[in-house]
Amino acid sequence: MSDSIGSLQLADWRRRVFGLYSGVRQLSVHDPAAGHELWASGRDELFAGHPQSPLLPDDRARFTGLTVPRYDPDWRFELEVRRADEPVRITVDSATDGPIPFSLVGTVRVPGLGTLDVWRLTGYGGGLFLPVKDGLAGRPGGTYGGGRYLLDTVKGADLGPGVLIDSLVIDFNFAYNPSCAYDPSWSCPLAQAGNTLRDEIPVGERMPR
Repeated sequence: MSDSIGSLQLADWRRRVFGLYSGVRQLSVHDPAAGHELWASGRDELFAGHPQSPLLPDDRARFTGLTVPRYDPDWRFELEVRRADEPVRITVDSATDGPIPFSLVGTVRVPGLGTLDVWRLTGYGGGLFLPVKDGLAGRPGGTYGGGRYLLDTVKGADLGPGVLIDSLVIDFNFAYNPSCAYDPSWSCPLAQAGNTLRDEIPVGERMPR
């Protein structure tokens, strides 16, 4: 595949993801479960049929859908982002995109679980980035060992703001595996210590059994 064709296909993938999350936000205002159903079916469609699907050829041939538990409203939150007291910057190495710089925006406190860092991609395009690694990470039938993504707004994964100022919708039902979970040739920024929770998060996309 030529680089130009691959670039066009990637642009189409991003376009479809942005459109999918736009529909999710609209539905979720009144019916988060319906928004989640749209999200799960939309991701299944992309994984099954899009040229930029991260599934390896053999996995795509037998693909019947991603493993996503039923929606649980208890895992949806609107959380205030508490601003960072001091500047914190990290650089995550990526084999495919080179060094990826992030700066800490602040933290959200998840009731009963602890805090998660909210990052901003400081390269071109910006965007909020919120990964999470939970107690099921790396376990058979659990979640991806390197963590999952809750928000990655530069790539369209955006559940929107909360009602209160400086708040975000954090819905663990929408946690999803990065592409490197399905194809090791991908290189993805993963959850750091500040994005790791000890408890198990039973909702969101799981690894195939």
